[in-house]
Amino acid sequence: MDLDFSEPEIQRYARHILLDEVGGAGQARLRDARVLIVGAGGLGSPALLYLAAAGIGTIGIVDPDVVTLSNLQRQIAHGTPDLGTAKTISAAHAAHRINPHVTLHTHPVRLTAANALPLISTHDIVCDGTDNFAARYLLADACHLARKTLISAAVLRFEAQLATFRPEGPCYRCLYPTRPPDGLIPSCAEAGVLGAVTGVAGTLQATEVLKEILGIGESLAGRLLLWDALAARFRTMNFPRDPRCPLCGDTPTIRDLSAHAV
Repeated sequence: MDLDFSEPEIQRYARHILLDEVGGAGQARLRDARVLIVGAGGLGSPALLYLAAAGIGTIGIVDPDVVTLSNLQRQIAHGTPDLGTAKTISAAHAAHRINPHVTLHTHPVRLTAANALPLISTHDIVCDGTDNFAARYLLADACHLARKTLISAAVLRFEAQLATFRPEGPCYRCLYPTRPPDGLIPSCAEAGVLGAVTGVAGTLQATEVLKEILGIGESLAGRLLLWDALAARFRTMNFPRDPRCPLCGDTPTIRDLSAHAV
């Protein structure tokens, strides 16, 4: 591992290097890491900015959308001058303004069964900033099949949840076995969301990504973190690997992404 940092890099990461849990070796691991962020919106924006600031060496950004005025209440990687710009481009510019040492790859596409595995396979860890169940299940299945750790979060109104899914399980389907019917759970566009809630959730995602790369602290693997912003209350629930899970169970039936190819 190359521990050689320039003087400007040492100054930039000084507060990290001072931490016994990080140090120069840990900062080098961050520099060598490759993280894919799927969704450059309310969750992906703060996750991206903090990961770039932390010195993650290579970050991929996947998002098919352009910046609209309704995004700006919570999607802090974008600004009013970015209206109409592809979110991947706007987000990459914001990350580069924070840290020009980071290599950014933009993918202005929708995640599909055809491109999920190729996108994921070139990264070490994946951060889920999507906003719909179809994308979440596709990403969770793809990460497990590609043997990549997934940091997943979701927000609605004044609440957020967060979990880590490692290749050995438990997986997303152990926690949520089946996709809920369309229309059962409203989206943020339908029910609303307090903008700062997405900021906290995305920042927590970035923290868990850094912990996984550095191998420090207690992982959220097998645990679901729930946050009620109105009650100012965090709680954590454990969930086990399900031996009957179709994805990570003893006799898995999901061996490819063909079920998502619709």
